[in-house]
Amino acid sequence: MKRVVGTVVRGLRGPIINNGDNIEQIVVDTVLNAAKVESFSIEDRDIVSITESIVARAQGNYATINDIATDIKAKFGDETVGIIFPILSRNRFAVCLRGIAKGVKNVVLMLNYPSDEVGNHLVSIDELDAKGINPWTDVLTEDEFREHFGDCKHPFTGVDYIDYYKKLIEAEGVTCQVIFSNNPKTILDYTKNVLTCDIHSRFRTKRILKGSGVDKIYGLDDVLAKSINGSGFNDNYGLLGSNKATEESVKLFPNNCQPIVDGIQAKIKELTGQTVEVMVYGDGAFKDPVGKIWELADPVVSPAYTGGLEGIPNEVKLKYLADNNFCHLSGEEQHQAISKYIENKCDDLVGAMEAQGTTPRKLTDLIGSLSDLTSGSGDKGTPIVYIKGYFDNYTK
Repeated sequence: MKRVVGTVVRGLRGPIINNGDNIEQIVVDTVLNAAKVESFSIEDRDIVSITESIVARAQGNYATINDIATDIKAKFGDETVGIIFPILSRNRFAVCLRGIAKGVKNVVLMLNYPSDEVGNHLVSIDELDAKGINPWTDVLTEDEFREHFGDCKHPFTGVDYIDYYKKLIEAEGVTCQVIFSNNPKTILDYTKNVLTCDIHSRFRTKRILKGSGVDKIYGLDDVLAKSINGSGFNDNYGLLGSNKATEESVKLFPNNCQPIVDGIQAKIKELTGQTVEVMVYGDGAFKDPVGKIWELADPVVSPAYTGGLEGIPNEVKLKYLADNNFCHLSGEEQHQAISKYIENKCDDLVGAMEAQGTTPRKLTDLIGSLSDLTSGSGDKGTPIVYIKGYFDNYTK
């Protein structure tokens, strides 16, 4: 019988994961049970993707605001600290900010505008235009910002993050001055001691400041890069990728995930004879066209994956072939010609006209986004995603 279905994505329900649980065995058992109950086969090059959250929970990778404060104090001492370019998020940054403030005495908080790095807007670019403000050159004080724009409540959360972050800092007995600039060098007019809180632009920000007279500079990736008094940590990303756990603690991005994905792959191979690919995923990498928010608040989409997920897709555009190469054919003749073309396509299609319009992104970014949209971030209860047919094409 001719196959009529391509890629199939299933969100798998598993148990609540807690510290010390055997995440490898839980994932394997969940996959095998789902295959049995839902009557689907496990085949070579199927994909198992696992949300980073349950991996970190199984590892017990947590830290408190006191742990953060201890690390910050050791790094900056009693210096006034410039906290620059944080994202506007109660889940991602607010608890971290409390810990940072707890470890210092004076803060200059410098915010991007009109939006943070991942697209949370304080104001719209149209409002800047109307006021004649250039976000690339103009530096605004808090009073100037308020004079122009008044209260700036986030459209989704209803939170005025300027006021919210300032009050979080001051609640720790710390003085806080707020300024607005998109130029990293601006902070050096206020202090030579800087904590960079941006995610994907952090390397550039650090490079600019290191060449401009900064005394002490650290990023969120340097905070809790090692354990503080037995706390969780992440040696690659520090606080980047962390989420609020409680009002006093955060869950960090998981550590050392490669043995986990390799172990799951090996166990499924042993039990089924099939080689599936396995990856851990965090935020997907896509932008909301309405809210303008770019989802990726984690430092990477996937901190670990098996070897078959390396690289980018190597695909041709079916509609291009139908409209150009084989437009003179129709029906079964056209089908056979296109199938033959795909079967014999070049191993590297970069730059080929037949590949234009395909998505030149890493496989792990594409699959991570697919998985993130499938599992969601709420109460779906499907932290494991099983994907069949992702590597198939028109000829399979």
